Amino acid sequence: MEVFNTHVGGVASAHNDARTQFEAFQNQRQSVSHLLQAQGHGMEVAYHTRLTATLDVTRFLLKQGLSFRGHDESLNSSNKGNFLELIEWYTQRNDEVAKTMNENAPGNNQMKSPTVQKDLTRACAAEVTNVILNDIKDNIFSLMNDIDELFAKHKLSLSRLRGQGYDGASNMRGEYNGLKALILKENSSARYVHCFAHQLQLVVVAVAKSNQIVSDFFQYVTMIVNITGASCKRKDKFRQLEHDRLVECLEKGDIVSVLENVHDDGTNDNNSGIATSLIDKMESYEFVFVMHLMKSLLEITNKLSLALQQKDQNIVLAVSLIKTMKVRLQKLRDEGWENFLDVVNKFCSNHMIPVPNMEENMRTRGCSRRNGQMITNFHHYRVEIFCQVLDMMVQEMSNRFSESSTEVLTCIACLDPKDSFSQFDIGKLLHLAELYLEDFSLTDRVILEDQLETYIQNVRVTTASVERVFSAMKIIKIDLRNRM
Repeated sequence: MEVFNTHVGGVASAHNDARTQFEAFQNQRQSVSHLLQAQGHGMEVAYHTRLTATLDVTRFLLKQGLSFRGHDESLNSSNKGNFLELIEWYTQRNDEVAKTMNENAPGNNQMKSPTVQKDLTRACAAEVTNVILNDIKDNIFSLMNDIDELFAKHKLSLSRLRGQGYDGASNMRGEYNGLKALILKENSSARYVHCFAHQLQLVVVAVAKSNQIVSDFFQYVTMIVNITGASCKRKDKFRQLEHDRLVECLEKGDIVSVLENVHDDGTNDNNSGIATSLIDKMESYEFVFVMHLMKSLLEITNKLSLALQQKDQNIVLAVSLIKTMKVRLQKLRDEGWENFLDVVNKFCSNHMIPVPNMEENMRTRGCSRRNGQMITNFHHYRVEIFCQVLDMMVQEMSNRFSESSTEVLTCIACLDPKDSFSQFDIGKLLHLAELYLEDFSLTDRVILEDQLETYIQNVRVTTASVERVFSAMKIIKIDLRNRM
């Protein structure tokens, strides 16, 4: 008994605390199920209704890729953010939800709190991750996020990684110490492919920054946009002239009218002086020359840019457009000077802008009159602007869309079933197998050519049979319609 008494101890002993917990567990009135029953079945239904409405809104926002929070979520705000606005919209159209949301139960407002929003998002993210992992299993996969714990958390093997895709930051795609390079050291089959749409954007940005004259042009354009939109009066004046596109206003000369309005508006002497300088700059031959050059380049890149931003991306079309764009840029550089110069001169003549004699001399940019070296206008516009910008554009395109970065996609594109596998190329697919030696043994590569020959013949025969069936169905349908 002495030993037992020592074990029992005092009031706050471990034994007495465990006994108290056990007695509470035995008392059904203290159990979780009893407390829920005490709340009543109606409260459970109301909670379930609120939760369902909240989950419906959460799923919609995640599916559309929309933000949850708003800038101002106060009661008096006219726009509380997507989550709260959709909850309110949902409530107004569902009487049952409206009833439960408007009850003064403590948990009602918490369902709409930022904490609950984050919890719901994390829960959805966990479910999506589980679906992806179940789909991957032991198959090969690609990595698009810089998450070091990803492999350890989900028990993924780096040896199964076959692709990487990050942004253009040096710490991600650096050739020596970037994440891309570090992963390639561990697994040479994890080939890196940068987002093509972002690559194209970087090409244009690099060109705009590399040439000082073009860089200055964009700075002036920014100033023009800022000063014309600095007041409601000038903004309305600008919209009256042309509200579709700023480029069209520049072409028509209408933007000069807005700047003239700024100059005549005596409310701000600083703006008046700036407007005068901008008018002088815009009515200079160099400004018009660069404007037309950049307009031509952006027109060439526009189709490729739109194609690369489509959700249902066509690899064959994307690679083809990249090659076409390189050819067009080179052709403009080699053969387009005379025609381009005629367009610029015609524009200047129509807007009474003086056209310089290309054979006359001018001082080099950034030098004083005393030390300045003389060059011809032809050299300045043809070599220092036209050729230099186009050469930089071609060079950037070649660097960022090199054969090595597109070869994997080009090879994969051979499996496109469009037009009865018209792009099918056994040579490229054999080369693709050589890029992934971890997946294709020497024996696999030896017999692969024969397998591909059998595959394409079989697929094309099957495809042709299906097409003949549909063709026959169409004939029967037309015949029946004619008889009717």
